[in-house]
Amino acid sequence: MPPFDEPAMTFGDRALSPQKEVVRKFYKDMWDYADLSLIPEIFHPDFTFRGSLGPTLVGHEQFAGYVRWVTQALGNYTSDILEMVEEGDRVSGKLRFHGTHRDTMFGHAATGRHVWWYGAPIFHFDGPRVRDLWVLGDVHGLIRQLTGEQTDGSEYRR
Repeated sequence: MPPFDEPAMTFGDRALSPQKEVVRKFYKDMWDYADLSLIPEIFHPDFTFRGSLGPTLVGHEQFAGYVRWVTQALGNYTSDILEMVEEGDRVSGKLRFHGTHRDTMFGHAATGRHVWWYGAPIFHFDGPRVRDLWVLGDVHGLIRQLTGEQTDGSEYRR
C-alpha cells in the first residue's frame, strides 16, 4: 500500500495560474482517465518527453503509446499531485503514481498488487503548451514492488 500519509492536493477551491492548470489537467484529466484527446491541447506537436519510467519520446503519437502502456499495465492508474512549484516558464512538482498491476510491466507478469512510485516532473512551457517534459521517477522502488522484493533498509543505517 502506498504511503498516503502525504495528502494529494485538492483543487476545488484553489486558483491556479494558467501553467499550473495545464499541469493539473495533464495529471488529473489526461492521465487519470487515459484521455488521449487532451494531448494536442497540452503539448506542442514535436514536444520531447522523458518519462518517470525511463523512455525518451518525441511527439504526440509516441507519448500516446506510453500512456496506453502504463494504463494497460496498471488498472485504476492515478496520479496524486503532492506539490507544484512555478518559476517563469517552468512548473515542477512532486507526485505519487499508483495503480493495480494487471499486465506485464518491466518483464514482470501481473501480480494484482497495488503498486506505486514517486516522480518529480519539470514542465517547460513555450506559450500555453508544453514544449518539454522531464520526469525523474523511482523506477527501482516500483520494480521492487513488482517482484515482491522486501528490503529493511539496513544498508542505509550507519
